[in-house]
Amino acid sequence: MIGTRNRALLVALATAGMTLGYATPAAAQATRTWVSGTGDDVNPCSRTAPCKTFAGAISKTAAGGEINCLDPGGFGAVTITKSMTISCPYTEGGALAGGNGITVNDSLSGTPGTAVVVIRGLDIFGVSPPSNGVRFVSGAALHIEDSVIRRFNAANSFGVSFAPSASAHLYITNTTITSNGSGATGGGILIKPTGSAVGRVVIQNTRIQTNASNGLSIDTTGNTGGVTITVEDTQISGTTGNGILALAPVGNGAINMMLNGSIVANNSAIGVGGNGLVTMRVGDTTITGNSFTAGSGVVMSNGAQILSYFNNRLDGNTNNGAFIAPTIPLK
Repeated sequence: MIGTRNRALLVALATAGMTLGYATPAAAQATRTWVSGTGDDVNPCSRTAPCKTFAGAISKTAAGGEINCLDPGGFGAVTITKSMTISCPYTEGGALAGGNGITVNDSLSGTPGTAVVVIRGLDIFGVSPPSNGVRFVSGAALHIEDSVIRRFNAANSFGVSFAPSASAHLYITNTTITSNGSGATGGGILIKPTGSAVGRVVIQNTRIQTNASNGLSIDTTGNTGGVTITVEDTQISGTTGNGILALAPVGNGAINMMLNGSIVANNSAIGVGGNGLVTMRVGDTTITGNSFTAGSGVVMSNGAQILSYFNNRLDGNTNNGAFIAPTIPLK
């Protein structure tokens, strides 16, 4: 028979066990977390007790979850290793960064190459010494929406550097990418998959302006997978070098590009250039005011093809160059 003292001890142990059992969910990562200019990273990142930085909030946010901004603030650089969204469309969600602003790299996770990341409504701003505004290394897909990426202006810096080590997708929508790169290096956007990775890219309603070197650079050197890219309703202008340059040396992956409803203007060298295993299809696009120091509006070399698909305006460049004829109307 259990004595009174032993019965009391058993009840106490059972109660403690129940308390421990309920402690785990309370400490679990949240589906939605919050950051605030007045927050603290020791907080649980709830709406009533927000964190101070994106880096502080990410460890308390579950895979597939979302970080939101409660009020305007600079929330710092962050490395994302799992599927998640950082969304601050209704207030100033700043990421002031030396080095890379936002890095997406799930290569050391338990499921590499599966992370789907959404970046929405952020102002990503480079400070000395900056690297890249957004750098993608490993994951399934990256969405950049309604954001500004600016002033990553060290040598070889890009506003967006998309260099997946395995096949991946990039989507950029309604975003301004400006004042990135330095001298003859870096620039607005770099698409450069490595190994056998295939890069699939869509850029829509985006402004790639006043960057150094190249506005949009697509490069499959050392890559066998190739790139498929569509650019629509986008302005690429004011670079100190080329507007769009696609480089696919023979023996490497091919580049297939559709450029539609866009403006490529006032770039210092080539407006639209292809070199090697490149096929570009251009429709309803204005290419003007380019090559005011050297180059041409349209340039093809080493077997590249730039095809005109109706209603393009190639004029007003120092040397216009020419599309491959005949013009093929869009259906």
